[in-house]
Amino acid sequence: MPTTVSVEHIEMTPGMRGGKPRIAGTRIAVEDVMVMHLKMGYSLLEIATKYDLLVAAVYDAMAYYYDHRQEIDRELAENDVFVDEFMRQNPGRLQAKIKELKGDSENYVSFR
Repeated sequence: MPTTVSVEHIEMTPGMRGGKPRIAGTRIAVEDVMVMHLKMGYSLLEIATKYDLLVAAVYDAMAYYYDHRQEIDRELAENDVFVDEFMRQNPGRLQAKIKELKGDSENYVSFR
């Protein structure tokens, strides 16, 4: 008979980190651990040490990520699209100045 193993170090609380899954008792989301590990190259032990977390909690975060990978990756991609569109529609002063200097000021919107 198979044994079911739970992810005991992960919790979701409405209103905290947007209800995203996170390491229990912290504000560190599963996606934060995933980004540090898979995209930034930190080992799971380094992450645990750096943020004073139980190593088991960090491993649980990655287990949760792999169990819910499609959903988490989709949400991250949607957030990236939103941020890109926001930045395109609301350039910072530096980006606007660079466009202006390059002669590409037709898309510049001043908020003064």
